[in-house]
Amino acid sequence: MQVERADLTSPAFIALMEEHRLAMQAASPLESQHALDLTGLRDPGVRVWVVRDGDELLACGALQHLDDDHVEVKAMRTAHGHQGRGIARTLLAHLLTEARASGYVRASLETGTAPYFDAARGLYGSAGFVPCAPFAEYVDDPHSCYLTRELEA
Repeated sequence: MQVERADLTSPAFIALMEEHRLAMQAASPLESQHALDLTGLRDPGVRVWVVRDGDELLACGALQHLDDDHVEVKAMRTAHGHQGRGIARTLLAHLLTEARASGYVRASLETGTAPYFDAARGLYGSAGFVPCAPFAEYVDDPHSCYLTRELEA
């Protein structure tokens, strides 16, 4: 497996984002869906990486700048059929390393509260994320879980 910057125009990446959008649509009400679309992922404050195995796209994840000290983990998705292999853990570790190297001291994220998101919440908890209040533009939402962690120097 290799982690590399994403080609946001790649058909495989676009297909993975469509898979992500459809899964979020099925798991959360519309007002509680906070996934970035392709336009949002192209914002200059967002950096996106993918995990590949040869030519096969396995996963993606992004960092969105919030302020000089704070970054948000976004667009975490492992392609259908590749879950449970440690790919998301590898990608999350890469994202946190990139965040530290960029000078951020805190990383936060939003994920769902439905059972569909149990594995994601378990991953984030095992990586040191703890519950927090809504941050940035988020508001209290029973369908959203907000997590944060400090980034060691």
